Amino acid sequence: MSIAVAIIARDEARHIGAALASVAALADELLVLLDDRTADDTAAIAIAAGATVAVEPWRGFAAQRNRALDLCRSEWVLFLDADERVSPELAAEILAMVGPGGQSSPAVAGYWLPRHNQFFGRVVRGGGWYPDHQLRLLRRAQARYDTDMHVHEYAQLAGEAAFLHGHLLHINIERADEFWRKQTSYAIHEAQSLYRAGRRARWRNFVGAPARELVRRYLRLGGWRDGWLGLALCGSLAYFELVKFAHLRGLQRILRG
Repeated sequence: MSIAVAIIARDEARHIGAALASVAALADELLVLLDDRTADDTAAIAIAAGATVAVEPWRGFAAQRNRALDLCRSEWVLFLDADERVSPELAAEILAMVGPGGQSSPAVAGYWLPRHNQFFGRVVRGGGWYPDHQLRLLRRAQARYDTDMHVHEYAQLAGEAAFLHGHLLHINIERADEFWRKQTSYAIHEAQSLYRAGRRARWRNFVGAPARELVRRYLRLGGWRDGWLGLALCGSLAYFELVKFAHLRGLQRILRG
């Protein structure tokens, strides 16, 4: 069995080299599908690392992942984000399961991978950030992404899913302004998805949704275990629930004319 690693990227010169280096020992094929709005040296760094670079217009996360599946030739595809790294333990486990002579069952079409999330240089374990399983290792012919999911997209499998134990490392946020931009973008996309699904904002959402998110992440999912960082992260994500419903309310006003 052969393995491709596919990365969807835009302006990732800071991360792309290290991401590709982390999979050099396991990949038979490296693909970087680059957003055509990219303005930095991502392509040159990826090519120097041995990757094939395809530059195409942005279609949305799910559609880009489907396009990457179409461009790859290997039986298995590992999707990796540019700000993620494959641990040596995970690389060895992937090779043992789906590499040459691998042990994977023919019934399995995908594998969930646990992921560590690093914020401001520190790995957090509470608040829902761990084990943060990601369905990323896919049997190419038996996986497609739902293009109605504009953020937090996931693969739909024609087969079973199993779990691996080695970890991805997600260098999630390194600067506060980066966190703010990322979560604002998510909130806007989620508001648009809610609107398309027929959901409308109610005044109770502006209090209830942030309160539920804070209780869920900080208390039920153990965000308190990460100290002040956990409180700041959980509180910020609760705030962005408010932002999401504010954008949804704005869409209702604009599209009503």
